[in-house]
Amino acid sequence: MNIALMVTSVSPFATPEYLQAFGEAAEEEGFSAIWAPEHLVFLDEYESRYPYAEDGRVPTGGESGILEPFDTLAFLAAVTSRIRLGTGICLVPQRNPAYTAKQVSTVDWLSNGRVDFGVGVGWLEEEFQVAGVPFEERGARTRDYVEAMRRLWCDPISEYDGPYYRFPACRMYPKPVQQPHPPVYFGGESDPALRRVADAGDGWLGFNHTPETATERIASLEALLADRGRTRDSVKISVSPYMLPIESLALPGYADAGADQVVLPAFAFDPESIRETIGRLGDDWVTAASRL
Repeated sequence: MNIALMVTSVSPFATPEYLQAFGEAAEEEGFSAIWAPEHLVFLDEYESRYPYAEDGRVPTGGESGILEPFDTLAFLAAVTSRIRLGTGICLVPQRNPAYTAKQVSTVDWLSNGRVDFGVGVGWLEEEFQVAGVPFEERGARTRDYVEAMRRLWCDPISEYDGPYYRFPACRMYPKPVQQPHPPVYFGGESDPALRRVADAGDGWLGFNHTPETATERIASLEALLADRGRTRDSVKISVSPYMLPIESLALPGYADAGADQVVLPAFAFDPESIRETIGRLGDDWVTAASRL
């Protein structure tokens, strides 16, 4: 069982000094990965419902905002040497897929092959409006964009003609260090999200899970994989308690559910405090995981 961290890359706290302390402490304490979230904007008023809070409201706003994930991971790559670096998650249907493929390749290149590409379809319709992208059919658009990115990562001369994106024969270099490409983790808890994992994913990243809810979702995923002739070992499973108050005593339950990695949120207000927070999490969770 691996233990990873979700970096709270939120302004004004996520200064360069803060991120350096976060990356260094996470690596020193033996965490397996750092995952960086994404939101282009937040809105004071919105009708969309945040899926991970009972009141449907995202727990931030005002003048705080999330740093761009690939820039954040590139910074963390420069202050670490071993820990994996993931997007948790990248809002793929809001983005140009060629530029996103280039960013994934660049961070994988600069980190010597440490990127995990976490992908999500998004939930905030008003954010899609800001990005100038249709909210409808975002799941199908995500599948199409990921396949376009695979062609850019894998083919010496890339060409693609899909339902939502197309490009003529071209060359995109450098290719990712990881071959054939960095692992693609699909996020989300719904049945369609699990189908995306079973159809085209290298991993699943689930949020707000107890061991009990993780057990049910992983069993559903295993059934979908079997229907497609894939084995459970073909997919890496990461789950996060996220906003739930879960302690390390739950680790055996996550392991029994079939999780390969548990992703913990880590937050403090300054560099010294985040080092202390990560140290405590390491003493508790990483130590407990080593005993499983």
